Amino acid sequence: MTISVTLNGEPRELAAGGGEMLLDVLRRAGLHSVRLACGIGVCGACTCLLDGEPVSTCLLLAQLADGAAIETVEGLSDDPVQRAFDELGAFQCGYCTPGMILTARHLLAEQPNPSRELIREHLNGNLCRCGCYPRIEAAVAHAARTTNEETT
Repeated sequence: MTISVTLNGEPRELAAGGGEMLLDVLRRAGLHSVRLACGIGVCGACTCLLDGEPVSTCLLLAQLADGAAIETVEGLSDDPVQRAFDELGAFQCGYCTPGMILTARHLLAEQPNPSRELIREHLNGNLCRCGCYPRIEAAVAHAARTTNEETT
């Protein structure tokens, strides 16, 4: 079967076998920021934004994404959250970083001035095995401040 999606702003037709997860389809399409780690939707490494909402691609049947807009880190350009992660060194190995960035972007779209507690709560489905949580939380707060300063 073929699914039609808007992938990082571009219309795409992607081959998807029956019962195949979106993670596998995206990786086959060359998008390596969606990563397999736990395979049960609890770590956040495979996160993408589907119609603006964070989803675990390891749990989502590809056919359910037909007609959706999918955003991955590969589609970002000059993104304030991505810049903040870079500026504050909010990563170590980088395996969790794409999912963290996309989840943080979703948070800031919903709540432009989140508290540290809200940032922590929103990111609780994304695991960082390196323990960079304080820097990650600081980067999200920094991105919020920077974005708010740019818009005022």
